[in-house]
Amino acid sequence: MVYFITYDLNNPGQNYDDVIDAIKEASTAWCSYWKSSYLIKSNYSSADDIQAKIKPYLDSNNRLLVIEVVNNKQGWLNKKQWDFINNSIFG
Repeated sequence: MVYFITYDLNNPGQNYDDVIDAIKEASTAWCSYWKSSYLIKSNYSSADDIQAKIKPYLDSNNRLLVIEVVNNKQGWLNKKQWDFINNSIFG
């Protein structure tokens, strides 16, 4: 399944690395062509499962959004980025 994940860590000094590592661990392929956002391919069966993986590294004032993505997409990326998304994320 493919998911789009975006987050805001609102406290200074928060450990972004733990959040990023949790996102990467939940994925079999990922890209991050946007600030604080990831498009991932995952074996997790739901957005709830991915949120549960990331939640231990968040504070109550942080924001997290995990959305399942269908293969209906458009955007402004370069050819290499689109090739990766089409072949590694949706392929």
